[in-house]
This record gives sequence, structure tokens and C-alpha cells, in this order.
Amino acid sequence: MQNKFRKLFIITNIWFSLLSHCFLCSLILGGKKKKVREGLPQPPTITHQSPKDYIIDPRENIIIHCEAKGKPHPSFSWTRNGTHYDIDEDPNVNMRPHSGTLVVDISRERAEHYEGVYQCTARNKHGTAVSNNIVIRQSRSPLWSKERIKPIVVQEGVSLVLPCRPPAGLPPPIIFWMDNYFQKLPQSERVSQSLNGDLYFSNVRREDSRNDYICYARFPHTQTIQQKQPITVKVLNQAPVDERRPTFLIPTGSSSSKMVLRGRVLEMECIAEGLPTPYTSWTKVSGDFPARRTSFLHYNKTLHIANVSESDAGEYRCTAKNLLGVVHHTIRVTVKAAPYWITGAPRNLVLAPGENGVLTCRASGTPKPSIGWSMNGIPIENSPKDVSRKVEDDTVIFTDVQIGSSAVYQCNISNDYGYLLSNAFVNVLSEPPRVLTPADKVYQVIKNHRALMDCSSFGSPIPKITWFKDSRSSTLDGDPYILHDNGTLEIDVAQARNSGKYTCVARNILGIYENHVSLEVKEPTRILKQPEYKVVQRGRSVVFECKVKHDTSLIPTMTWLKDDGELPDDERLIVDSDSLTISDVTENDAGVYTCIMNTTLDQDSASAELTVVEATPTPAVVYERPEPPTDLELTDQKKRSVQLTWTPGDEHNSPIQKFLIQYEDLLHHRGHWHNLTEVPGTKTTAHLKLSPYVHYTFKVLALNDVGFSRPSIPSRTYKTDPAAPDESPAGVQGYGTEHNNLVISWKPLSGLQSNGPGLRYKVMWRQQRLGSEWTQVNVANNSKFTVSGTPTFVPYELKVQAINDYGDGPEPAVALGYSGEDFPVTAPENVHAAVVSSTKAEVHWDPVPHHLIRGHLKGYKVYYWREHSLHKHHPDHMGKHILTFSGNHSHGMLPGLHPFSLYSFYVKVFNGKGEGPQSPEQQFKTPEGVPGLPTSLVVTNPNLNSLTLEWSPPREHNGHITGYTLKYHTVNNSNELGTEEELALAANETSVTLPNLKYSTRYKFYLNAKTIKGPGPAISQEVVTIVDEAVASRQVDIATQGWFIGLMCAIALLILILLIICFIQRNKGGKYPVKEKEDAHTDPEFQPMKEDDCTFGEYSDNEDHKPLKGSRTPSNGTVKRDDSDDSLVDYGEGGDGQFNEDGSFIGEYSGKSISRDTAEGPENSEAPSPTNAMNSLNSFV
Repeated sequence: MQNKFRKLFIITNIWFSLLSHCFLCSLILGGKKKKVREGLPQPPTITHQSPKDYIIDPRENIIIHCEAKGKPHPSFSWTRNGTHYDIDEDPNVNMRPHSGTLVVDISRERAEHYEGVYQCTARNKHGTAVSNNIVIRQSRSPLWSKERIKPIVVQEGVSLVLPCRPPAGLPPPIIFWMDNYFQKLPQSERVSQSLNGDLYFSNVRREDSRNDYICYARFPHTQTIQQKQPITVKVLNQAPVDERRPTFLIPTGSSSSKMVLRGRVLEMECIAEGLPTPYTSWTKVSGDFPARRTSFLHYNKTLHIANVSESDAGEYRCTAKNLLGVVHHTIRVTVKAAPYWITGAPRNLVLAPGENGVLTCRASGTPKPSIGWSMNGIPIENSPKDVSRKVEDDTVIFTDVQIGSSAVYQCNISNDYGYLLSNAFVNVLSEPPRVLTPADKVYQVIKNHRALMDCSSFGSPIPKITWFKDSRSSTLDGDPYILHDNGTLEIDVAQARNSGKYTCVARNILGIYENHVSLEVKEPTRILKQPEYKVVQRGRSVVFECKVKHDTSLIPTMTWLKDDGELPDDERLIVDSDSLTISDVTENDAGVYTCIMNTTLDQDSASAELTVVEATPTPAVVYERPEPPTDLELTDQKKRSVQLTWTPGDEHNSPIQKFLIQYEDLLHHRGHWHNLTEVPGTKTTAHLKLSPYVHYTFKVLALNDVGFSRPSIPSRTYKTDPAAPDESPAGVQGYGTEHNNLVISWKPLSGLQSNGPGLRYKVMWRQQRLGSEWTQVNVANNSKFTVSGTPTFVPYELKVQAINDYGDGPEPAVALGYSGEDFPVTAPENVHAAVVSSTKAEVHWDPVPHHLIRGHLKGYKVYYWREHSLHKHHPDHMGKHILTFSGNHSHGMLPGLHPFSLYSFYVKVFNGKGEGPQSPEQQFKTPEGVPGLPTSLVVTNPNLNSLTLEWSPPREHNGHITGYTLKYHTVNNSNELGTEEELALAANETSVTLPNLKYSTRYKFYLNAKTIKGPGPAISQEVVTIVDEAVASRQVDIATQGWFIGLMCAIALLILILLIICFIQRNKGGKYPVKEKEDAHTDPEFQPMKEDDCTFGEYSDNEDHKPLKGSRTPSNGTVKRDDSDDSLVDYGEGGDGQFNEDGSFIGEYSGKSISRDTAEGPENSEAPSPTNAMNSLNSFV
């Protein structure tokens, strides 16, 4: 983070100083240019205008733009619908000052009142420019007309179209279908939206039934959304619909035509219906699709070609296919073109008197456009004659122009589909040269940086620029000087000798103009003594030194930072010109301190860390970085080696661990230091291996536990002699980017590896075959070479050798590469499939010969899809699947297939370029498998001891159904299972009646289908048989029996006697005398009485008011019973009985609630279950 901040700070300051310098220059120069140009006449030029087709928002004021420039400043006028538009007569329209832009206030007038065609004219005394015709139209987002849409009822399997028919808007709305929850309706190969917004079903299914098909229209200009009334679709399954071959819903017929404009988007759609769902594909009869601009949308039903060109014209064929047939439709596409520029719009001309010029207005279109020229807004044939002007179709030729010939020319190119209008002026000026760069300007630059000196000029004819230095002995052209077209003189690496006075000379036929500037090359700013790492006790003082060397003519500024931020505002921190002193150090002072020396041109920085420790009675040992080594000396000098010796500096109480030796290459990388080698801290000499053609300077750094020392003073320069390269480039590769080329690339040698000037590479190649000859070429300043015209995918032997002015490098190793790949030209042959099981098949093919692959073999792709089930009720066409087998395979396994189905497949080989052609389509059938789950299982007609089960066959037959197996058993209240019964049923049965069942018993049924491969999964259902009326009546009638009433009265009398005795006993304070006898001889018909409340332990008269166990009490507190107290209602005849979805019975009592002295309860109060009521009464019998 510290280094990043420091770099950012340095770069920011350098750029700030440079930008400040350049900004001042631009202010002076730009100001002068502006003053010069303000004094020159110029015809009008349209600089900004509204678009040709301008759709406005009716809620906002209308702004029609028209801006122009010229000298003198032009005046503006407008036409509306071809006639002059007097804006002064309309209080709602204003023209902006010094502009032609109109602002229309629509608060008092409707926006549609201002629709029309507008054109702006800008004129001054030198000419007239006109704008495009601007068509103003108000955006519209009308509401959907109110309509009542009847539900659509269709038979399963037929086709269906849901119309959208949105209201016409400007611009047209974007259509999409959603449901009530604002979720997009799912689309597929079977269901898709057409380009006009209608929703098409190739065939409908039961799951398509819903009541919220809603079409939405979004109007993008006003950002409003309109909604159509929901459409309800109900799909019936009364009779199966026969399978049928595809037919096209849109377009109709066998052929149609379509016109599209160049540059627009071509969209064609084919939507077919059929059963099973057809698959749609596209071909271009007269050529290939443009690969980069073509896409297939809406599940292949829409062909989309972007940025249409003339080559896209021709016949296109869409094909819809299912297992019963194929249907084709041909669309003939013609491409027209509104006018478009070939060489660009005509450009303004500035000519001197007597000069020649040409205005060219070259455009094309289909049909061929007509070209019309105007001058100052008037057709040129009606303009004053000018002998210096000649019109030739799309060109106006000017010869020997004179003062007064300035004008604005309009070129109008149009055909049936649009127009292009362009203004270009011819300005005839006679101006001697003038240099706009300020005189005696001083340029300052740091040594070894780039210097740029400006010589901006103006004149007519255009002046020619030359530069001189000091004595003006010769023009400055060639190394180290670079003269740019705008007159700027560049010195890529400025040195002190480049300082001096420079003269810029601008000349044309009307005169000469000189300007003098100066260049000062400054020495760079460098920190000589960097701040050092410090360990200081708390309460002491510390000083960081930062001594700097800089160019004496530049004013330096010293800045200190702490932890990459500003120094704390603390009087203990004192900043001097070359140091920072911190007194009374605290723990908060610890951190990294950075000194930055800035000048107006450059800067340098250095950092050091401060560590604060606790004060101790005995002085702490101060550990610091070592002092830099001194006395660097070079001995034993040889061509490729030298010995370096030095004297270590003070260790500062921490032994030196090692020395780091760095070097600077003054020839190739001046100012950059590189690590060369390290030696142990006990040595003071190093034998250094060197490279040829390098100007070495060495310095040494010492390292101890605290850190590295400052670098030593650099050694003297040691120059090694040039030599031939020692090594060849690495990473030689050969590959193709096109089918007929070979790109040879390599890793270039560094400047240090070049060993001499003039580094270049000898690139050699030949085909890898007997007798082929090497071809070679020398390449400089590059790391790749492209060989064109090669055969496709041929092996080449490659070599790249480094050479320089002193000889060739070593013989390089031979590398192998290949020329460019192309698509494979043939498909795999002998393609066939072997069925392994009902869900697996193995595809076999013969590998494609290597020479026909035309590239690196990547593998084979098997495209396969399920055409249909072999059972007639499952005609669905499934989407394609792709399995890729990498490498040189000749077979592959297709997993996860559907049993009892017809599959189609083909195989492609692919290489690094792409896929080859497909093999002929093959088919195979998978054998039968176990069937799927039956679609439904429903219980109907439940009686006392019988019921009927009805079911639907499985959706996935996976073979021929041979029968069904029904298993069932009873389930008691503890969920324990009874004895299982099993029935075998015929394949054509869809219902069975089971007699002799137990009443009021829960049964669980399991049903599965079988094929010759075995049974499939079972569907289950539970149901409870109904209650016997006689038993229910007997259980209810017990309450009216005389013996039961007598027993209840006896119990009540006994309770009353016991309560009286308990009351008397309590009043006497004595004990019940016969309690022990009663405890010993308890009557089994009665329960003991509790001592504390004189009640029986498990029975009280409160039980009379509680509902029976397992029943529910109505909200009014009464128990619903029959009209007669003698029996329960026959729920089989009631209106509330029904079956759950799982087949279990739901029964409720209905009838009147009768109790003494109470009114009749609500009719919908819930009654107790008859089964539970019976079980509760059983406890009293």
C-alpha cells in the first residue's frame, strides 16, 4: 500500500507539473488561435441538429436543435412543411439567443399541433447552410380497446393461436405474455410468440389450461405498459386427436417474399403446427448464412440477420419436420438501400486565390440514387454562373478560384428509401503565414526525457514548416529530431547538448514568418542521503535526514508524509530544509516516514520506519541498518567477466548477512538497476559473469537483521565488446490463423541477450517431407512472421536464429508446427447403433481419415433426439442432445434413453476450427421397459361393503401394457397393516369393483402397470368404507332404553345421598364411619369418591354435557342430531358427504339440532363423526 501510494503521489505530481505547463501553453496558444481565426471570414457550418425522424414526448416542451458557426456569426430562419415559418407570430415558440434552436411551450397548445417537417437555414455574407428535413411526430401509447373475451375451449392435440393485436403506437410497442403474477409464460418448441405478438401453440396439452394468458404492450418512448384482458383456455381430453404432418400457421402458402433495407435487421419466421411437435430448420438456397451476423431465435422459428448487406439477398427455406412428414416454405429476400456514403461526406475546402480544389459527394444505394447540388440553399442550376466551377455528376471541380467565390454547397443524394444531405463550404482566403506559438517561449525538460517544441501556424496556402538550431547551418531533420505534420519538433531522449535556441520558420507564396523558442535540459532530482530506519526510546528525540541533489535552476519543495498521509499537526514535529525532527517521541509516532522532493518538472522520494520502544534504565543497544559499502574497484577485467571488490560499512550492532550486487546498463536501460548476484556477508569480492555489448555500472548493498543499507556509490563504467548472440529465441511455435497461412512466433531476446547492435531474426521453414527446401527471411523488431499461401494443415519444420551485426547465433533447434486448420470435409462413415438396453445404445462409426479432418482432431459429436414413443399416445418430439467424445474414438454410449422409443442420430467430427458435415441420419428403436406410474387412481361408488376403483393408464407406457396388479389391505387406527390381497387385471381394464369389504374400515390400495419387462411403480390411494345404518341406530337408541334410564336415575340418587352424608359429616367435624368398609368392599358398578371435593374420581355429572369422545361440538354448544332421536342420519343420502383427492371419505351430519328449551342451531354447524360416535357409545353398552 505504501509503495502504491508513493508511486501514485509521484506520478500525480509529475503530471500536475506537466499539465500545468501544458495548460498554460494551451491557454496562450489556444487563445492566439482563436483570435487569429476570429479575424478570418468563414461561411456557416451546421454543428448540431435534431434527428431526421424526431419523436417527441407530448408531456414535455419541444426542442428542435439547430446550431451553427461562422464568421460573422450566422443568422437563422426556419421553414415548416416547405413554407417560411414566422416564429414571431407564434407566442408559444421562442428561438434561443445566438442560436437557431426552437423551444416550443406546450402548456397552452397541444403537442400534436406542432407536428410537421421543419428545416433550419443558417446564413452569413459568405454563404448559407441548411439542416436536414426534421420530421416532428408525437409519441403515442393508446389504451387497449375494452373487449369481453370468451373462454377458448379446445380439444387436446389441436393447434391454437392466441391473438394479441396491440394498439398501434409510435414507436411500435414491445410485446410479451405474462400471467397474473407478472411471471413470463414459458415458451418452447411447442409454444412460442410470433413477431406480431400472437402466441402460437403447435398443439395444446391439458397443462395449457389456465385463465391468465395476458398480453402486455410496453411503449418505450413514454415508458408505459398497457394490458389486454386475460384470455382463458380450457383444454378437453374427450377423444384422442390423430397425429398429423406439419403445416405452417405462418407464413401461408409454399412461398413468399420480403424486402429489407441495407443496414437494418432481417427477421423471418416460420411457425408450424402438427402432432408430434414439428422441429423447424433454416437453409439459404443461394449460399451460406453470414456466420457473425446470423442468429436463430424463438426455438429456431425466427431467422435473425443483423446489419443486412446486399449479399444477404436470395432465397431462404424454412423446413418443419416431424415423424409423419416434412413441409417447406421459400422466402425470396430482396435488399434495397437508402443512400449511404462510399468515401464519406464532402469536406470543407480552404483555398488560396488561384488554387484548384474538388468537392466529392460519392454515395451509393438501391435503387441507384440521384444526386443534386445546391449552392447556398439554391439549386446549382439556378445559381449565378461561375467559370471556375464545373459540376460533373457527384463532383464539383474548382479551377483558379478567386476572392469572392466563397460559398456553402449542399449535396443531396436520394432514392425511394431515404436521402443524405451534406453541407461543405469553399472558403477562398489569401493569408500570409503566421506562427501561433508564443515567441521566445522556453521549454524545460528533464534529462533523458522526451522534449516537444510547438510551431503551430496558419496561412493560405498552408505554410511549410522548417526548424533550425543556433547558427542555422542546416535544417533539423533526422536523428535525434522528429518533425511532425503539425510542425512540432520532437527529441525522443533529450540530453544536455540539446539545450539552446531553436528557430521555427513558416513560409508560403505570400511570405515568411519566424518564431524563436528555447530548450533547457535539466538535471534530474535525486535524494542523496535517504532517511534511515530508527529504533528510539519513548521520550527521546529522533532526526530523519533527507538530503537532495537537484538542478540549481529549479526550485525544490520538500514534503514529509507519515504512513502515506499528512504529518500530524503537532509542534513536536519540526520540518527543516533537509530533515525531520521529532522530539519527546510517543508510541503514536511509530510508523513509516516518507520525504518527497518536488520540482516543477520531476520529483524523488524515500522512506524509513520509526520503531518506538520503552525506556530502560540501561541504554538500549541501537540496531540500525548497515552503512553502505565503499571503495568499489574493478579488477581482473576480461571480455565476459570482471572481479568487483569493496569495503564493508559499519554494521551498527547487527552482523552483515549478505551483499547484494546490482548493475545498471547505461547503453540499453539507463536509470534502471537490476539485481545481478548475492555473496555471503563474510566476503568482500565477487567474480561477475558479464554479457557482451553492455555498459556496466555496479553498486553494492549490505543486509543485516534490520534491513538493507543504502546503495554504495556506483563504480566506474565497464564496457563489454559486442559479439554474436549466444542463444536462440525460445518458445518457437507454428500455427495458423487462417486456413492458408502459417504464423511463426517466438520469444524475442532481451537487450542484454542481443550481445550487439542490429539484432534481428532469421526465420526458416519448410514442409516436413523428404526433399523439401528451407525458406528463410530476416525479421527485425518483431516476434512473429506470417507465411501466406500455405496448404491447409500441413506439418512444417521451423527454426528461428538470432543474428546481429557481429554474426549469427548458434544453430537453433527444429520445432514442429502446422499451417492453419479448416473445417473437416467429410462425415464419419459406417454409422450405426447397437441397442444395449431399453435406456442405453452404443453408436459406432469409422474414424475419419486424418487428411480429411484438416486440423487437430478434437473428437466426435453425436447429435441424437427422440422422434417419438412407439406407443401412439406419446408423439412428442424431444429436443436434440449432444454427446462429445474427445479424441480418436470410434464408438460411444448414449445413456438415459426412453424405453420403447424411436431415436434419430448423426455424427460429426470436429477439429480446432469447428465441426465437419454431419453423417446421414440413422435411427434405432429402444426395447420395452417397465411402464411408468398410472396417471390417476380414483375411488367411486362407495357402499357398505364394496367400492369401485377407476384409473388412467401411465403417461409413459414404455412398451405394450400386459395388465395391471392391484394390491390392498386394511389399516387400523394404529396404522397397523392387515392381510394383503392381490388382484391381476387385464390390460384393457380401467376400473374394478371390490365386493365383500368390511364396513367402517380404512383400506389402502396399490396399483401398477406391467409390460413384458415387469411391473412399474405403483400409485396408492386410501379410503374408509361407510358405516352400517343398523349398528349406528342401535348405538343411538340405547339412550332411550328404560333400563338405561333407570340405571342413570339410581346413580344420580346415590350421588345425592353421598353428598348429604358428606355435608353432615363436615358439619360435625367427624370422620365418615364406614369409609374403610366401603374401601374394602367397593361395588364394581361405582367409582370411589374423592375426599377433598366429595366427587367421584373418574365420573361426574359434568360428563352429561361433554361431547362424545372423538366428536366435535358445534359453535352454539348443541350436538346436531337427526329429526328423530331414535337414530343417526343416513349420511349416504346427505349432501355433505364427499371424497378427498386421495379417495378417503369425508362425512358430516346435517339436519336440525333439537334440545330442550333451546332454539334451532345454525345449519352449517359441524356434527360429530358417526364412526367416532359409535365408538364412544360402545363404552356405555
